[in-house]
Amino acid sequence: MARWGMVIDLARCIGCNACIVACKTENGTPGDMYYTRVYTEETGEYPDVRTTYVPHICNHCGDPPCVPVCPTGASYQRDDGIVLVNYDACIGCRFCMMACPYDARYYMRPGMLEDGYYGGERTEYEDNKWSWFQNGTVAKCTFCVHRVDQGMDPACVTGCITDARVFGDLDDPDSEVSTLIRERNGEQPMPELATRPSVFYLRERPTAVQLEGD
Repeated sequence: MARWGMVIDLARCIGCNACIVACKTENGTPGDMYYTRVYTEETGEYPDVRTTYVPHICNHCGDPPCVPVCPTGASYQRDDGIVLVNYDACIGCRFCMMACPYDARYYMRPGMLEDGYYGGERTEYEDNKWSWFQNGTVAKCTFCVHRVDQGMDPACVTGCITDARVFGDLDDPDSEVSTLIRERNGEQPMPELATRPSVFYLRERPTAVQLEGD
């Protein structure tokens, strides 16, 4: 059984937001709900200033704090590490949102699914995509589990025009994600919380040898 994870290469990300568009298109999240976001981080002082784009996504933690606090078992973790929500069991208490230190969960407030993106009646696309959701429940990134179970990468990975996102098996030492983490000192977000995120960030720029073999 694979343990799925993602590597995000900050040296490659150009802040184009193609991942956001790909995710929004694939998952059809309503309104202002975005499973992935891209933040801008500026370091240094003028005139030596560097801009780094930092994508954000659910970390599908190895020890997810959102799971044990759920009173109904709606939040759960699969054997492959993907953390999901069973909408039929979710009562919208939002304990999981309070427990998540990464702000990666979203409440489907009542009425959120009534109008389309631009107001008025919903389109056929919205009817199709929004059938996945339920009012009054909590939603989150699923690592595009419907794609992963068919042997495909998450939409944000395939939509990245610079290949800044890589998806694969963290338990396979020869996988691309494991190799990148090992060779370029992959960092987990807020490791001091001991949640064991399955998303790693690469800050170190690749060496000339790594670029040549890219």
